Amino acid sequence: MDRARDFARQGFLVLPGFVPAHACEALKARAEALVADFQPETVSIFTTHEQSRTSDEYFLSSGDQIRFFFEENAFRPDGSLRQDKTLSINKIGHAMHDLDPVFERFSRTPELAALAAELGLKQALLLQSMYIFKQPFIGGEVNSHQDSTFLYTEPTTCLGFWFALEDATLENGCLWALPGGHTLGLKKRFVRAEGGGTAFQVLDATPLPEEGMVPLEVEKGTLVVLHGLLPHKSGANTSPRSRHAYSLHLIDGTARYPEDNWLHRAPTLPLRGFGPLATTSPR
Repeated sequence: MDRARDFARQGFLVLPGFVPAHACEALKARAEALVADFQPETVSIFTTHEQSRTSDEYFLSSGDQIRFFFEENAFRPDGSLRQDKTLSINKIGHAMHDLDPVFERFSRTPELAALAAELGLKQALLLQSMYIFKQPFIGGEVNSHQDSTFLYTEPTTCLGFWFALEDATLENGCLWALPGGHTLGLKKRFVRAEGGGTAFQVLDATPLPEEGMVPLEVEKGTLVVLHGLLPHKSGANTSPRSRHAYSLHLIDGTARYPEDNWLHRAPTLPLRGFGPLATTSPR
């Protein structure tokens, strides 16, 4: 298998068995422990239907933190949780790979470093991490999008590593991807607005095509690699089984990272590559 050639052609790779089962279980256990310790003072709900929600400060200051975001359907009309907190969290983000030793070990392996280099990153930097729960019955759908909309560089260098920590099926909300869709160009950017909050900057008003998308039903331990321009989505989880996944996004340190990107970091936590001493920041 020529991974670089296949990636350039279709915009994604599906690599079964990339992560051993014990590593998946260790990451799941750590995520569940973090949630157990989380005492919500701020309620932030993640949804892709209404992106102005992400203007809240809890989200905007999460680039160098470990923060917790609830499912859209987790609450009753009176604001109380419909079920236990552990079954109500949508995701954790966005700097576990730097701030938590278990997530760091999972994220910084020689195999991932080699794969990033193989796929063209000259100076790989780990920008963002997300632990996604896709909770039973209430796990929300994620609309078709391009990761470079949210993690933009000039030139475009965003690379996504999506790890299936549990089997992902049509029933519990697996990924869908558009083969070759990464050649369509970037449609919009998600930026910090001048007056505060966030906004979409439209670059091409043509909508992302839905026709031709294929489901990526994968087994636990599979790594799905996503080009930053690839249109992809996931369905809602209406099943009784969760669909835990871990997502790690990389950029190339040789590229420019604009100041108006939503994700900011404090100078005290600069972006790092795969090596323990590789501390640098993009231009």
